[in-house]
Amino acid sequence: MRVTKRDWIQKSTIAVMLGTSLLMFAENGQAAAASDDSQLSGKAEQVAALAQSLLGKDYKYGAEGPTQFGSAGLATYIFGKVGVTIEDTIAELYRSGKTVSKDQVKAGDLLFFSSKGTGNPNFMGIYVGNDRFIYSSQGEDEVVEKRLSAYTGKLVGVRSFLTDGTGTSNPAPVKPPVNNDAESKGDKVIEAGKKYLGTPYQYGSTRSNKDTMDCSEFTMWAYRDGLGIDMGRGGARSQANYVKQHGHYTYDMKQLKKGDLVFFMSYRGWKESDYKGVDPLKQSITHVGIYMGDDKLLQTFSKESGGVKITNFSDTHWEYRFIMGGRPY
Repeated sequence: MRVTKRDWIQKSTIAVMLGTSLLMFAENGQAAAASDDSQLSGKAEQVAALAQSLLGKDYKYGAEGPTQFGSAGLATYIFGKVGVTIEDTIAELYRSGKTVSKDQVKAGDLLFFSSKGTGNPNFMGIYVGNDRFIYSSQGEDEVVEKRLSAYTGKLVGVRSFLTDGTGTSNPAPVKPPVNNDAESKGDKVIEAGKKYLGTPYQYGSTRSNKDTMDCSEFTMWAYRDGLGIDMGRGGARSQANYVKQHGHYTYDMKQLKKGDLVFFMSYRGWKESDYKGVDPLKQSITHVGIYMGDDKLLQTFSKESGGVKITNFSDTHWEYRFIMGGRPY
């Protein structure tokens, strides 16, 4: 089915892909006024056409092409191809660009969605016109096309990085300085940790080999392999103390950076209500993982879960169990 779709795309012209009218949708998902395609910039047409040409490509977390794409990586790759440099994470893209009203969405705009319909986005796509957007789907494991009207309940924001009618990029937004060294170190930790994906979980692992791991042995090896930092052979609480003594830490999830260790209290239940009234700072740390950015965790926590794996963070029991996070340097 993929081959057929791509063949069709290759035979289609940009004019057909974009159509002669552009439907725009308000927050309630109803059609708003149509927009003449003649008002679209040349770069917007290029972005839409490139997105269409990548349908069926494989999903891979954090990938930026040319054959595999993460959620943000798809946009970063496509915009780069048309000469517009943008950020490479959902969080950074959501904070930058020009805010666009949901009923004024145009081809080339970036769409940001939250699985729960509110709060920070955890996946994103590119609007290509005619009630269609394209994104790299983790669930479907490939780049797919969807109707925007079917997703308006999850749409939390729209951002434009193209100037109407001109095809030139917006001026770069003023942003606080980025600690590139910290970002680079975080990437190294994540890459080191991803080498152990699928490694079986064993509670109280001996740390004498890498055949099995518990949560803190996994983070121990990720930091040793990635940055040469030895936090000792202790458990999650020991690593939290090491972070407090030697590094930087925060109690605010929004302040976490890629590669940070994240620490959690004991599991209580699946619902947010199970944690109401619980003061995280008075709880004991029982688990540790690694924050990957874009609302993802790299961790291991049970035999049944399949060992070291990537999981969601927000709107899960991990969010409600969060105590603190930070890096040991």
